[in-house]
Amino acid sequence: MEILFTIFKNILVLSDAMSFYILLGLLLAGVIKQLIPNDFISSHLGANKISSVIKATIFGIPMPVCSCSVIPLAKSLQKEGASKGAVQSFLIATPITGADSIMATYSFFGWIFTIYRVITAIVIAIITGIVQNYVDKKDKVMQFSMHKPSESTNSCETGCCCNASKKNSGFSIKESFNYAYNILFKDIYIGLFIGLIIGGIFTSLLPKELLKPIFEYQFITYIAILIVSLPLYVCATASLPIAAAFLLSGMSSGAVFVFLSAGPATNSVTMGVVASMFGKKSLFIYLGVISVLSIIFGYIFDNFFSNLEVFDIHSHVQEFNLVDTTSTILMFTLMLYHFFKPKHNHNH
Repeated sequence: MEILFTIFKNILVLSDAMSFYILLGLLLAGVIKQLIPNDFISSHLGANKISSVIKATIFGIPMPVCSCSVIPLAKSLQKEGASKGAVQSFLIATPITGADSIMATYSFFGWIFTIYRVITAIVIAIITGIVQNYVDKKDKVMQFSMHKPSESTNSCETGCCCNASKKNSGFSIKESFNYAYNILFKDIYIGLFIGLIIGGIFTSLLPKELLKPIFEYQFITYIAILIVSLPLYVCATASLPIAAAFLLSGMSSGAVFVFLSAGPATNSVTMGVVASMFGKKSLFIYLGVISVLSIIFGYIFDNFFSNLEVFDIHSHVQEFNLVDTTSTILMFTLMLYHFFKPKHNHNH
């Protein structure tokens, strides 16, 4: 009974640490969604060039989508003629650099780790896309020759720019809230809840004394956490409580970075989508570049930011205030709402 109480307490502590930032990040995502035309990204990513990869990464940064909802967006980009590299860059950068993910990362690990995570996500996304396009250059040239965009695209006859103007008729705070807490939160609440439970269990039960000798070997830890994170279906925000638990168990910040860098971009669902859209060769490139760069950046973080202070569950227990508690109550209320809400088929 005491163990269950400890787990429950640690779940609440983890929730208090991130709930306010998640709710704020979701609201920012809702506002951004209102400001960006629906086809703004897809209309810029058709060329099989380095510029398309960079554009895909940059445009993906403010996009308010998580690791789950980025998949249908990536599929739509492919259908509209985006290059393999551009689509893969979008898949990597978008979930990690979303407003909710950034704010939640800050809540646990502070600005230095957060900025480092965002910058490296951008670098990993761009390099992955460039390598993919380079390897696939000959095939892509043939593909574009067979599927060349028609000249009518620029005259708005295809409906893209016309639809964008119709769908974005003006800023609406109501629609911002609706997208943030109804549509977007619905995509992440199950993963977030599971992540909090796993984080609470790991924080309470992981044997620090047994794990400490393993964590002393940097590269063994990196590879082990990479193997765990590759198939794990946890979105960029929901993975944070688990990462915090790993950190509290003695894992280095660099190894935690590997988990947070590789996990959201390489879960089992995303791997299946990449394989089905582009083939096994592209999947190998996708996983290989992400894995190698995640380990390199994790090593750099461990050796140049070793004195960084990050989330400590014990010291934070006394620091939470009414805002944190209220945010946690609101977050779990939203979870219950979406859990019991009748399911309807609709498209967004």
